[in-house]
Parts: sequence; structure tokens; C-alpha cells
Amino acid sequence: MPDQLGDLARTHTCGALRASDVGADVVLLGWVHRVRDLGGVTFLDIRDRGGITQLVVRENDALMGVAKRLRSEFVVAARGIVQRRSEETVNSKLETGEVEVLVRELRLLNEAKTPPFQLAEDASVSEDVRLRYRYLDLRRPRLQHNIGLRHRTTMEIRKYFDASGFWEIETPILTKSTPEGARDYLVPSRVHPGEFYALPQSPQLFKQILMIGGADRYFQIAKCFRDEDLRADRQPEFTQVDVEVSFARAETIFQLIEPLMQRVFKLIGREVALPMRRLAYAEALSRYGSDKPDLRCGLEIQDFSEVFRESEFRVFRQIVAEGGAVRGIVLPKGNAYSRGQLDALVDQARQMGFAGLVWARPGEPPSSSVKAIGEASLRAAFARGSASRDDLLLLAAGGAEGVSKLLGQLRLHLAKKDGLLDPDRFEFLWVTDFPLLEYHAEDGRWYSMHHPFTSPHPDDWDKLETDPGAVRAVAYDLVLNGSEVGGGSIRIHDAALQARVFRRLGISEEEAKARFGFFLEALEYGTPPHGGIALGLDRMVAILAGESSIREVMAFPKTANAIDLMAGAPSGVDPRQLRELHLKTQN
Repeated sequence: MPDQLGDLARTHTCGALRASDVGADVVLLGWVHRVRDLGGVTFLDIRDRGGITQLVVRENDALMGVAKRLRSEFVVAARGIVQRRSEETVNSKLETGEVEVLVRELRLLNEAKTPPFQLAEDASVSEDVRLRYRYLDLRRPRLQHNIGLRHRTTMEIRKYFDASGFWEIETPILTKSTPEGARDYLVPSRVHPGEFYALPQSPQLFKQILMIGGADRYFQIAKCFRDEDLRADRQPEFTQVDVEVSFARAETIFQLIEPLMQRVFKLIGREVALPMRRLAYAEALSRYGSDKPDLRCGLEIQDFSEVFRESEFRVFRQIVAEGGAVRGIVLPKGNAYSRGQLDALVDQARQMGFAGLVWARPGEPPSSSVKAIGEASLRAAFARGSASRDDLLLLAAGGAEGVSKLLGQLRLHLAKKDGLLDPDRFEFLWVTDFPLLEYHAEDGRWYSMHHPFTSPHPDDWDKLETDPGAVRAVAYDLVLNGSEVGGGSIRIHDAALQARVFRRLGISEEEAKARFGFFLEALEYGTPPHGGIALGLDRMVAILAGESSIREVMAFPKTANAIDLMAGAPSGVDPRQLRELHLKTQN
């Protein structure tokens, strides 16, 4: 039988003791991290979420009997006297490394099976095994650091919004299915046979109704759900920092969120410079080939179309004449690439979807992978791109947007390969003026690029029916190091304009009433102008922690296949439950 805790109460965590505590009588509680039995003396490293402290058990029949039974992950309680380690045994890798505890009382509170993997920080373990035994994985210092950072982040967010006059208000988890984009998770109702709730993809309609209801400033650390294909930065259930403000302009949201980012990044000792950069969607695509560009590496995409408009190189000249573009990247120090490296780069470009990638070196005379370009055109292109003798020019031609997107992929490939993405540098950017709508040729209709409650830009209202592709949205994304960490917009607050947007989306009046009737009626009762944003908490904390996957900052994530390996979900249910819900399954 294990010992009882009895009257022992923790005085310090296992990471708290310092040289100033020498001589103190302390009680530590935690897990055995490591045991070193040297015969007449046993050293125990004891661990909790605060850190690790070394215990010393000297020759004593009662204490040695307990110490020799201990193994890794046994749970223990120890009382003893803090003493200074000898100079040669100080462990500079531990914050507690100057001291140890000479044990006077030792209790074994619980034994443990041998873990399926080592809990040491540097142990290599497959993710599936870690998720199957998540309760063990959570004991590892890396995970405990990440979960602690997540806690501090959410606390900082709550303090900031409270000080800024916001109310935290909970919105429903069981709500109405209003599918638009990702699939809903549906929940059958037992008391209303054949009818279903949906788990919210976001609190969008409810936070807008809160503005109609006079809440004025709302935020919520909101759990959301989407039944969609997963990636490293996606989960079926995720957490967002949801924000809505009455009488807001886009600038209102920018000035609200920027100081919040400053406060959050101070948690990891980083300064965020304000104001953050702003870039329109069209310019972001043109200069970086992405609506979430990573600004750390430079490598801007430049337009060389005018250089080749009258060029002797017929291929580029014809593409420009037909309304296409010639665009490229100047790669600093790229002239040092060998011919083999250049061939590999061209092959990589083909795999990305390039019809062709042309490289050109400065020199006397300049050289290119395509001889027909001609020396005069090459010199003009180098001058246009401000390329030095050490640089390399990479060119591609075709439809302007398509070429920019491919070059955007290439610039990131080059940046990663050449080590241009400094992990300790954080570059924020607001991307603005997104298109309101995007056309899907497969079903011949327009869809909202964000959601159907996003306000069109007032200057573009007259184009909604005649030129919908040219209508800009009053929408904005917050981008950090190539990741979208937040997205929002100013909302439609006029019922007539909302009806126009629905018609443009092919949503009939009857369908709109069936899906959004409660909200449309609410709009008619004095809706203030309002707008907001949702910040991805999981993604934000992953960046703060230096993790590539949000699974590393969530206590209980699913796999990439949306499976909970620890709990065994999803799973079958008792046929009686299905009968009560009036459901049948099909194979």
C-alpha cells in the first residue's frame, strides 16, 4: 500500500529553491525524475511543473528502504533541510542547481508502471505515441512550458480587454446550422426528433447581435468547431479570441489590437514596433505572391514587363502584348550558385507549377539560361531590379496574378534554403482591402471571401450587381511571419444592404429567412455600425512558443485525422442511444 500524504503540505515547488533558502526546512511533492543509487547515498531528482530539485538520501535504514524502491514517475513526498551543493557538483543547467535537499522524511505516495517513452526533454518519440499517452507527455518540460505560456497569454488578453472596457460574454455552443464554407458538426436533438443543433464555427451572428443589444464592447475566449480537412495549423476544435466593437472603423480595430500584441509578445521578451505595416491585398499579391506574406526575408517580386515589351525575346514580348506580365526576384548573393544548383532550382520551379523559370547572371557580358533574351534586355532587367554583380535574377512570365503566386512560393523556398527566415524576428502586417467576393467556375456562382456579413467598401456599393469581382471588402487580416493570426471586418449594419449581398450570393429571400431570419429581423431594430476581429489563440501561442504545429500548445489535441488517440474518439455508441435520437447509421 502507498503511504498517505497525511499532514505534509508543500512549502515550495521543485523549481523554487535557491541558495538563499539554505538551512530552510522544506516539503517537496512531485514525481521521481531520475534515481542514482551510489550505495551509501542515493540521489533523487524530483520534478513538478515548477522544475527539478535534487534530493539526497544518506545511509539510514528507514529512508534507504523507501529510496531503493523508487523508480521514474513514482509519486513522492519529501521533507528535509536545504543545503548548498559542493562547488564541483553545482548543476548550472538547473535553476535549483546550487542547492539540494537532505531528506529527513520520505513517503512513497504512488507507484507507476514503466512509461512507454522517456520523459526527458531530448527523447525522440513519435507523435502518435505521445498523443496516445498524453497524460505522460504533458509532464515533459516542453509541454509544460507551452501550456504555461498559453495560460499567461490568455490571462494577459483578459486583463487587457477588461482594462479597455470590454465585457467577456459567453455565446451558445448549441446553435443553428448556417453552413457557409466549412462543414458544421451537427448534434441531434432527442426531444425534437429529426432536428439538429450545430456546434459554432464562430460566434459571428451572436457577437453582432450583442452589438445590436447594446453590449458595445465584447470579447470572448471562444471554443469553435469546423468539420474540415486538417493541417498542422488546423484542428476540428480550436480557440479564438473573439472581439466586436460598436461604432468601429477599421482603424479602431487596428489601434485596439496592436497594443495587445505588444503586451502578449512581452511575455517572451520581444518588443513589437508600432504602428504595424499596412498593405492592400492586391499589392501583397503583386509584391509577395501571397495574402499572408512573410516579410522577414525581403525578396520582393518585381515587375519587369516594361523591360520586355519591345524586347527581341519573342516569348516574353508576346506574353506582355497579350496582357500578361514578366515578374521576377533578385536573389542577393545568388551569383554564387553553381550550375548544378541552378538546374535543381529550375526543376523545383517546375514541380511548383512554373511553365519555365529563367535565370540570369550579371557579368561582362551578362549570361542567362535563355540565350535568346539578348544582352540589352538583360542589362535593362538588372538595372530595373537594382541587381548587383553578386546577385542572381530569376524571371517568369504569364498571367500576372498566377505568376506572382508561383514566385511567392519560390521566394519562401529560397528563403528557407538560404536561412533568411530568422526565428527570433517577428514581422506583423495588416492586409486590407480584400475582394468581397470570389467566383467559383465549377458551380458558376459568387462566394464570400470572408463571410456574407462583411461590409462592402462604400466606394464600391454601385458595383455590387454590375462588377462584383471589383468590389472591395472592409476586411483585414493580421499576418505574422507568413501566418494569418487574425481576421476581421466591418460588418453590414443596414438590412437593405445585407439583402443585396445575399442576392448577389444567390441566396434567395426564402433561404435567407430560413437560415438567418432571427439575425435579419434584429438588423431592423436600430443596429449600430460595428466591426471586429477573431485572433487564432492556438496559432498565436504556437508562434510565441516557437512551435510549427498548434498541437504542441494544446493540452488534448486530435491527430491530423481528427482522432483522439487517448480517449478513443470518435467511437461507436450504444444502439439504444441511436434509437432515442431517431438515428440510423449507414455503412
